[in-house]
Amino acid sequence: MYSVKDWAEVHRQFERERLPKARIARRLGMSRGTVSRLLALPEPPRYTRVPKGSMLDPHRDRVAAMLDEDADVPATVVVEHLRREGYAGGITILKEHLATVRPQFLAARSYQRTTYLPGEIGHADWWEAPRRVPVGKGATRKLYALVTTLPHSAAHAAVFTHSKTMADVRPAAVGCFQRLGGVPEAVVMDNDSSVVATGKGRFARLHEEVAALFGHLGAKVIILEPRRPESKGQVERTNGYLETSFLPLRRFTSLADAQAQHDTWACEVAYRRHHRRVGGRVADAWAVERTFLRSLPDPLPATDTLLEVRVSKDGFVRVGAADYSVPPGLSGRRLAVRLSPEMVVVTLDGSELARHRRSFVPADVVLHPAHARALRQAREARGRLESGDVALPTPDLERYDRLVGAASAGPRVHPGSGDGSPRLSEPRLGEEEAG
Repeated sequence: MYSVKDWAEVHRQFERERLPKARIARRLGMSRGTVSRLLALPEPPRYTRVPKGSMLDPHRDRVAAMLDEDADVPATVVVEHLRREGYAGGITILKEHLATVRPQFLAARSYQRTTYLPGEIGHADWWEAPRRVPVGKGATRKLYALVTTLPHSAAHAAVFTHSKTMADVRPAAVGCFQRLGGVPEAVVMDNDSSVVATGKGRFARLHEEVAALFGHLGAKVIILEPRRPESKGQVERTNGYLETSFLPLRRFTSLADAQAQHDTWACEVAYRRHHRRVGGRVADAWAVERTFLRSLPDPLPATDTLLEVRVSKDGFVRVGAADYSVPPGLSGRRLAVRLSPEMVVVTLDGSELARHRRSFVPADVVLHPAHARALRQAREARGRLESGDVALPTPDLERYDRLVGAASAGPRVHPGSGDGSPRLSEPRLGEEEAG
């Protein structure tokens, strides 16, 4: 290969000195063919190294297969699998390759349509309805619903609540499965604090109560990575369907009214509609999918939340945002509370002390009439004791002597004379004879 100097000298003699190619060849000691090739080059000749290829090249198809299965798979996991198949390269070239090809697989995942077998999976998500519902005493609360869908048939169920806590998600989940007629093999859910105690995505750890519930139901819980709503697109679309088709022009007088209106609408409208993806009516597809769902256990698992609270000085326990009365005389004691969506039950050592209907009124005071009477009587008695306005009978000490047979034959002091001073009493006849 000739150098840049040769290329420059040939071009100078040919273009500036106007020498013929044969003479240039003789002067520079090269063939006329070489002169012709150098004159044909518009740019100076450069050394180009023939690429030998990368150690990763034989494994590119395998990398693509792993990305197709999971577009978010880390490079450390990919290189671990490749080394088992003979890859001897480093992780740096693998990371550079993944940075180039991974976006294509992520984009493909965003637009692909996933199909599921009947009863294979369910999607669950909280829906925050833009409505406030009366809860009594002039107060209103936000309206939420746990929406659960079956992607195969597009059937859905919703259970309404006033909050999104662990105490709400468990009874709501059981209510949804009751309405759907069974439990799918797995349920996909967001990384929500009502379900997840710590961690995110594949490293999430469920609340023990939630894990126990789904263990009883026989369903696997799949927690999504953050910012992955497309992985449960069916329930996302159902939430939008509820906002556009169920909610408009509706008013709710209570939580129970919202639940009743939705259940009626679902049977009469949502399940009777023709679903394009399903290729038929939702009710028909749901009737088929129900035969693939796991039956709910009998009896149903307990979904009440167990708490331990301390009794206040005035005889109330605070549960949520409301105070509930208990019998007086328990100030400072720690009591067990069983909380359900409808009731608040207070117990002590397994014995029921109080049962109240649950109140959702902020800062409410729930007072049982019997507790109110007992509390009022206790306050009146405490007031009389503090003022000294209490009449106590004079004790008769002779009865203690008679009980132990220790009566004396001599005169004794009577415990109470008419003027308040002690007086002597003569021994009785029988006692004198006995002496």
